[in-house]
Amino acid sequence: MMEADHDDTPRAFASSACFMHEAEGSELDAAAAREKGRRAEIMAWRKGERTRLIEERLAMPADLRAQKARAIADHLDQCMGDPAGKIISFYWPLRGEPNLRDWAEALAARGAITALPLVVEPKTPLVFRSWRQGEPLVKGFWNIPVPEGGQKVVPDICLAPVVGHDARGFRLGYGGGYFDRTLASLPTSVIALGVGYAEAAIHTIHPLAHDISLDAIITDQGVRRYPAD
Repeated sequence: MMEADHDDTPRAFASSACFMHEAEGSELDAAAAREKGRRAEIMAWRKGERTRLIEERLAMPADLRAQKARAIADHLDQCMGDPAGKIISFYWPLRGEPNLRDWAEALAARGAITALPLVVEPKTPLVFRSWRQGEPLVKGFWNIPVPEGGQKVVPDICLAPVVGHDARGFRLGYGGGYFDRTLASLPTSVIALGVGYAEAAIHTIHPLAHDISLDAIITDQGVRRYPAD
């Protein structure tokens, strides 16, 4: 019987080496599939939370919402300082969101430049145009009122309405991703403030790669800065 020659050649892979790229590709495909499945689960969960939170705030009595909006405005004033010369973007309130239009007009009377966001093209960052009460509006994307004229501006302080907010400063929005794209495109010097009701707090939104945390979230119960105080 012939004896096998012994050498230092490493053991062969279970699969032939010429098929290793296929094995590695399969592992990458499996990882991608797992990530896709996780993302789908998170997006489905967010949709349910979004529906629940919007229903809850719409069920809130109008006078209570107005009371909470005034408290939010007071907390905004406390953390904002002198608004003179600052460009401050707010939002047109929808579906029970805190109505801060009177607060924004008071800012303008104190020397601030107030602005509203608008969608120019789907799935692109928002654009901001100066506006204050009394100036003409037109229907924009989703029929949201937007300035008919006004100057295009970059805000110093950007208010982002939240459907929900979590303990790490992430916001749950309406799912279109407009504010996340916008915050990613703005200079890092822009202060991003989430605005919503204290009842909209959730433990986590299960943030994904595209989610951007806010500098602070202002509710009727106070200001929470991030990283947390």
